[in-house]
Amino acid sequence: MAIAYDVQDGIARITFNRPAKLNAMTLAMYDELGAAFKAAGEDDCVRVVILTGAGDRSFCAGADLKESIPALARNEIDISAWDAAHLKHLNLDKPIVCAINGLCMGAGFEIMLATDLRIASSAAVFSLPEVSLGIVPAGGTLVRLVRQIGYAAAMEILMTADRFSSEQLLRVGLLNRVVAPEQLSETATQWAERLVRLSPTALKVTKRAVRELSDLPLEDAFRREAVLGQLAFTSADARRGLAAFAEGKKVERY
Repeated sequence: MAIAYDVQDGIARITFNRPAKLNAMTLAMYDELGAAFKAAGEDDCVRVVILTGAGDRSFCAGADLKESIPALARNEIDISAWDAAHLKHLNLDKPIVCAINGLCMGAGFEIMLATDLRIASSAAVFSLPEVSLGIVPAGGTLVRLVRQIGYAAAMEILMTADRFSSEQLLRVGLLNRVVAPEQLSETATQWAERLVRLSPTALKVTKRAVRELSDLPLEDAFRREAVLGQLAFTSADARRGLAAFAEGKKVERY
């Protein structure tokens, strides 16, 4: 499979697994990736997802320019067919840790934007080259990017087709950490292991709330926040956490 999927100790590891082609996305890979995200979302044993690329050279270099993009250009498929892979309309409320280990371009960049916590190798390179090809990054990026960072920085990335370093994207707020290449996998695993120990209910409600509330009018958002918050306050996780706190203890893992 060109998308590898493995679950261990509550962590689902999803890997772009076509390193000889810089993990460029074929039509089949879009289907496989969407299926992997769906499987992780539906598996109660999965608490956290790690998304990364096989090999040292590339996280994902984008959609395959000999197959996937020509199929779109010939109008043989609609980009909405890839919605699950782009995490559109798929409510995966579990944390996704993205470990970016090389080229992160086009579709790779777009899928990164759908993740929650992003750790990049200092050697990683980022780009949205679509405008140089006469196309646009319509895999969620035209919606997500300007909502995640400032307008001017977003438009520079979208409109110039330039390449950007990890440090540049860290400064504009698209990344959480930049680490040495040899530290990337270990760091991502450490983050995932930390999340696995936390309340899955609280993490789910947090992610759902951030997604749902960001575009609501302020008063509507406050009302909806209270409803979602109550789901966490009245959960079994909350009862366990508060009982442990009252006893001067700490829940080591929910």
